[in-house]
Amino acid sequence: MTKFSSAIASMRLRTLPLSLAGVLLGSLLAVADYRVQWPVVLLVCLTTVCLQVLSNLSNELGDVLHGTDTAERQGPGYGLNSGSLTVREMKFLIGLFVILCCAFGAAMVWRSFGTLWCLESVLLLLLGAAAIVAAMRYTLGRNPYGYRAKGDFYVFIFFGLVSVLGSYFVCAHTLHSWLLLLPAAAIGFFSMGVLNVNNIRDMVTDAPNRVTVAIKLGERGARIYQTVLVVAGLVCMAAYTLLRLPDWRHWLWAATLPLYALHLRGVWTNSGRALDRYLPMLVLTTFALALIAGAGFTAYLW
Repeated sequence: MTKFSSAIASMRLRTLPLSLAGVLLGSLLAVADYRVQWPVVLLVCLTTVCLQVLSNLSNELGDVLHGTDTAERQGPGYGLNSGSLTVREMKFLIGLFVILCCAFGAAMVWRSFGTLWCLESVLLLLLGAAAIVAAMRYTLGRNPYGYRAKGDFYVFIFFGLVSVLGSYFVCAHTLHSWLLLLPAAAIGFFSMGVLNVNNIRDMVTDAPNRVTVAIKLGERGARIYQTVLVVAGLVCMAAYTLLRLPDWRHWLWAATLPLYALHLRGVWTNSGRALDRYLPMLVLTTFALALIAGAGFTAYLW
């Protein structure tokens, strides 16, 4: 494996649709309610991709340094834990993506508000800085929150609330209703589900070095937790759809329900390495839900 292909593997591109799901849904909901600048939407997506890659690279480095990633790991191997990349090279990549996050984030705020010095811009830049720190601190540092069963909380906040509400605000310059909390929570619950499946798969190898919600609950409890997360996400989406002005096209996202059912069936009937296939299933299903829901809510523009 070449250095380049190892670096691409460590970026874990299969996770990108999940991070994009929230910002796309938030942006499309803004399009449904206001006139939106499409270059801002593009910059929101580029910033999100860089944050997700930064998180993936930092997580791999943290897991290797803490001795969590071993030959017995149930998930796929990446550049650093396979020996194709060195720690120094991984730190260089992390530094590069910190710079890219800052550059795209600043460009996004400037393109949206026309300045970096108004109150809204400063608050968004501070939120972006917090997102960078959160992305790196999941497994890096002396006391990473991902090793203390707090990853689920941070995923809900940043992949759900910040992702959907933040992108909506950047595009629309307002959050006009508390109802927007419902789709934001839905994406947050589905994102927690992705993390939970990952943690169920890795329970055996994680146990000596870290504590996760899955380890605390046990395998059966973690499967029940997974079911609650998926159902909660679907309930939030249904509630939001019901409380908006009625339009049958707003329910197009319900086409993803069979895929969520297949995912839960797989989680309940598989364990260990066999669970790995149900991670991308949940990621892509949530991405599809975000796109279809966004298309449904913007249907009047067609």
